[in-house]
Amino acid sequence: MKKVRIGFVGVGGMGQVAHLLNYATIPECEVVAIAEIRRETGRLVAARYGVPKVYGDHHEMLAAEKLDGVVACQSFGRHIFLLPDLYGKVRHIFTEKPLAVSVEAGEKLVQAAAKAKCVHMVGYHKRSDPATEYARGAIEAWKASGRMGKLRYVRILMPAGDWIAAGFTGLLNAGDKTPALEYEPPPTDTDAATGKEYVGFVNYYIHQVNLMRHLLGEPYQVTYAEKSGVLLAVESASGVAGTIEMTPYRTTIEWEESALVAFEKGYILLRLPAPLATHRAGTVEIYEDPGEGAVPLRTQPTMPWVHAMRQQAMNFLKVCRGEMKPPCDAAEALEDLKVARQYVRLRFGK
Repeated sequence: MKKVRIGFVGVGGMGQVAHLLNYATIPECEVVAIAEIRRETGRLVAARYGVPKVYGDHHEMLAAEKLDGVVACQSFGRHIFLLPDLYGKVRHIFTEKPLAVSVEAGEKLVQAAAKAKCVHMVGYHKRSDPATEYARGAIEAWKASGRMGKLRYVRILMPAGDWIAAGFTGLLNAGDKTPALEYEPPPTDTDAATGKEYVGFVNYYIHQVNLMRHLLGEPYQVTYAEKSGVLLAVESASGVAGTIEMTPYRTTIEWEESALVAFEKGYILLRLPAPLATHRAGTVEIYEDPGEGAVPLRTQPTMPWVHAMRQQAMNFLKVCRGEMKPPCDAAEALEDLKVARQYVRLRFGK
């Protein structure tokens, strides 16, 4: 099989440990170039991962290289300035979540990607966790068969915890400073304090906002926003209730994220590991209680030793080869920003 030619725009913390480490060790992939404005750091990283070319910026790289895809690991505040340069030059782009800061910027990016016929995959890695993929398959099978009754409720719990899980061990940095760059400001349709709350929510909880839609299998609206910021409630397009619990307690050396998907006659419980934990998928517990004298059944399938970030990289390579659609593209990622803005308006009235 012909290797997929990938270029990287940015190899900072997440660029190295969450992404490049995986792409560089997948046999079907060839990382051919890095664009890094910190030139010495770029050279160090390229030497470690065997990347043959290092460029000072994405303009130089795109002018010199023929690429199947680009992994652009940047702060989401940079997306509105960077991505329009990439959309017309390469067919497939991957970025971290979220799509942008504001809904308005997100809309501009979706329109620009569509105009350029660029496939933009947004990095909601939880969708690529083998446990999430298994749970989603089980949810859709129960919905299709109806044997476990109707889907009634989705509850996502996400306490703040150790999301790094020693994942930055060995991070390379030559000490060269990042030049001044332009970043998208907070939304302009609210006051500064509320805008800051919005950006914080988007940065930290947008994964759960996205996972809610993925597990429901349909759009939803925020119906309640508890004032202290612990709880938001939603209702899906078909009337299914859901909640996201945001740090009702903290864990300092653990990660305890979970999602309960409840049907009338059973549930599917998904537990997810820390985002930068390696070689460890989540877990799935399935409980079935059909009644009428049947013995309730509780099962826990064994997941492979593949973590979500690595599976996400493999999924992006499949996207580049035309073998699958992105688990989440830019158009759907825009919906997450709309949900976040809706939540903040309900919580603060602004």
